[in-house]
Amino acid sequence: MNSTLVKDLYRKTGDYINNNVQVAGWVRTVRSSKSFGFIELNDGSFFKNLQIVFDEKLDNFEELTKLTISSSIIVQGLFVKTEGAKQPFELHATKVEVFNLADTSYPIQKKNTSFEFLRTQAHLRPRTNTFSAVFRIRSVAAFAIHEYFQNNGYVYVNTPIITCADCEGSAEMFKLTTLDLTKPLPLKDGQTDFTQDIFGKQAFITGSGQLHGETFAQAFGKIYTFGPTLRSENSNTKTHTNEFWMIEPEISFCDLDELMDIEEDFLKYVVKAVLERCPEEIAFCDKFISNGLTEKLNKLLNSTFVRLDHKDAIDLLKKADRKWEFEPEYGGDLAKEHEKYITEYFNGPVFVKNWPKDIKSYYMKLNSDGKTVAAVDLEVPGAGEIMGGSQREENYDKLVSRMKEMNIATDPLYWYLDLRKYGSDIHSGFGLGFERLLMYITGMENIRDVIPYPRTPKNCDF
Repeated sequence: MNSTLVKDLYRKTGDYINNNVQVAGWVRTVRSSKSFGFIELNDGSFFKNLQIVFDEKLDNFEELTKLTISSSIIVQGLFVKTEGAKQPFELHATKVEVFNLADTSYPIQKKNTSFEFLRTQAHLRPRTNTFSAVFRIRSVAAFAIHEYFQNNGYVYVNTPIITCADCEGSAEMFKLTTLDLTKPLPLKDGQTDFTQDIFGKQAFITGSGQLHGETFAQAFGKIYTFGPTLRSENSNTKTHTNEFWMIEPEISFCDLDELMDIEEDFLKYVVKAVLERCPEEIAFCDKFISNGLTEKLNKLLNSTFVRLDHKDAIDLLKKADRKWEFEPEYGGDLAKEHEKYITEYFNGPVFVKNWPKDIKSYYMKLNSDGKTVAAVDLEVPGAGEIMGGSQREENYDKLVSRMKEMNIATDPLYWYLDLRKYGSDIHSGFGLGFERLLMYITGMENIRDVIPYPRTPKNCDF
């Protein structure tokens, strides 16, 4: 007999009622008396468990009363409705095979366990309710991201992990080498001689797929990347990890206003997909992680995103009747307290656009005022900045001038500059940290709890 998925028992209950079925999974809880007992079984296919009833008629009844949490079992029995009970149905076992009796040292028992402790058990934490919900939402959200772009005519591009292109600043990028670091390094003119390294020059682990993505957007019109990104910043905040996943679309013949349209449409699509496809997981997160989560997500779907110039945002902050920890400045970035105030003031998501050029990247389109660039950050209630994008500088001379102004070497990026010589166009793109999005959708407060194996300073376990 092939095993039936617990998900199918919940979604297609009528097909199985009063039929014999087989299920296979892991014990979440077990309780028993002298003549009968109950097992909560989860097979990984569904957030909720299946209740199994077993009694003393089974040859191995005594063995089953001694089952431990996380033991793997295979169960055959009659699937029946339970009128008026807490659970809508249960499986009356006729045969239970104990495939593996989990050791009693299993570290995650049925009690309140801190997220901090569960991070030390990253190989086991997906078996808990919280992380079962979080990582199923992660899977559904990832699929919805691909679905959105594929449905809208984007080409999926796998940009390189190893690169010699300095996109976000080499100080934030991991260096890659095959040089033997246990021996003196080869030198040339007092500096490490990277011509002796595997690529004949200094190489990095990518901090962004944007530059390579732009090259493909100039051929296909609309592309997106979705993959791992690594940055070496020594930050221990709740929103930073050294390894994370990024979504980076690039769109030709698209200006900043059109980009904001796409960002809003994209975000609403992914949130709507998760709400529709993970109702049990979202309900759990709402109840146990972030009260009001469902209302927050539904409100986002029904919001029209405000569009506000950076200058006007600073005007608003300076007029606010409150004392700031960090004083808002016309030439400066927005602090978390500023982002929170702006989204509360407008009671919804806000695009802050046209930022001071001195605090933004060289590849962003210089506006006609010569002081700002066509950049945009999306601020959402409860999470602050969630997306960052810009119209890219399409003018060759202006891009070269900006690179020199910001001490970015032009020679290694000749291929990127070539795009401005061979059929340049108005084009834009944005970046979204996948884990930041997941924090917003699940209500989890720490980025370490929405990625399977977090990599942070002084932490590379597992």
